[in-house]
Amino acid sequence: MKTIDQLEVRGQRILVRVDYNVPLREDGEVANNQRIVATVPTLKSILDRGGRAVLVSHLGRPKAAADPKFSLRPVAHELARILGREVQFSTHTVDAEAVAATQALNDGEVLLMENVRFFPGEEAGDAEFAAQLAELGDAYVNDAFGTAHRAHASTAVVAQHFKGRSAFGYVMANEIKNVDRVLASQEKPAVAVVGGSKVSSKIVILERLLGRVDALLIGGGMAFTFLKAQGAEIGSSLVEDEHLDTARQIMAAAEAKGVRIHLPSDVVAADRFAADAATQIVPSFAIPTGWMGLDVGPETIAAYAAVVRDAKTLLWNGPLGVFELEAFERGTRQLGEAIAVATEAGTLFSLVGGGDSVAAVEQFGLSDRVSYVSTGGGAMLEYLEGRVLPGIQAVYDAE
Repeated sequence: MKTIDQLEVRGQRILVRVDYNVPLREDGEVANNQRIVATVPTLKSILDRGGRAVLVSHLGRPKAAADPKFSLRPVAHELARILGREVQFSTHTVDAEAVAATQALNDGEVLLMENVRFFPGEEAGDAEFAAQLAELGDAYVNDAFGTAHRAHASTAVVAQHFKGRSAFGYVMANEIKNVDRVLASQEKPAVAVVGGSKVSSKIVILERLLGRVDALLIGGGMAFTFLKAQGAEIGSSLVEDEHLDTARQIMAAAEAKGVRIHLPSDVVAADRFAADAATQIVPSFAIPTGWMGLDVGPETIAAYAAVVRDAKTLLWNGPLGVFELEAFERGTRQLGEAIAVATEAGTLFSLVGGGDSVAAVEQFGLSDRVSYVSTGGGAMLEYLEGRVLPGIQAVYDAE
């Protein structure tokens, strides 16, 4: 893997694809700067070595036309604050004025271009638009893991214009390294915690993990499909009846491979999906009619925490319950705490990935207490599934 470290940058315009698709507040300011902060080491590597950083990103889902609601200008202000230096902003993205703005840069300066999704050629992966983007730089760095699964012009096509002058930034390199560490780990026991609402969205991940982990801890709404497949009475809990056979097949495959699947033994059941619902703790195999499981119970939490304590490698993808509601956050929060404690003790390498899991560790203040939090979302899930990510493959092909 060729990283920014191996790229000659002094006096060069380094076109960097970053993922600055960040939430904005109503006043237009950046609400969460995690993705911006993550790119700072890559940018400092370029700037401190005399390079000229030209940054391209998307923000939101504009309809392939300029829209002030999706302008990256607020991001330029936030990046300048974080870097402690001026960040120039170009309202032009790929025309002659845009190219001129990049050519006017001095060593150690930063220029952020306007939203690439203002152009239909970006999402279409258009070769002509990619060629226009290529005019903005002398070398190319992809540091946008969160968009690596999209075959867009700025992520998967532009790299072909920089043969021998392409590399990964630190965000991208760290994502690949850390996910690969889990998938190929020889540090046993290896454990995966997989939650979320539906089995259907996790089938490929579950099947792939069976050859790589010693135990699977299943939670969230998807657990009830597995439980019903074993004959459980699950009340009004979320279930995918069309995937009962899928659940049985996964359990049979796990048994054949010697992988132990852990399912909830008790749940926090509610009489309706609401923050102020009536609740009771019941066995997961006997949820009363009209009640639904919205979190794992204390017995399950203790059992899952015991597995975590013995683990050496762990992937966490998906919450154990509806953690957004205080009444049903305990399972996810206490599992996260168990993972954090084992990580801090030095006995566990823990990777957290997937939107809801990342949201949970942030909500509970655990982000700095686990080994690595993936910024990738959908990209990480596709990478876990073993798919070729266009944004990654493009850089490998251009190295």
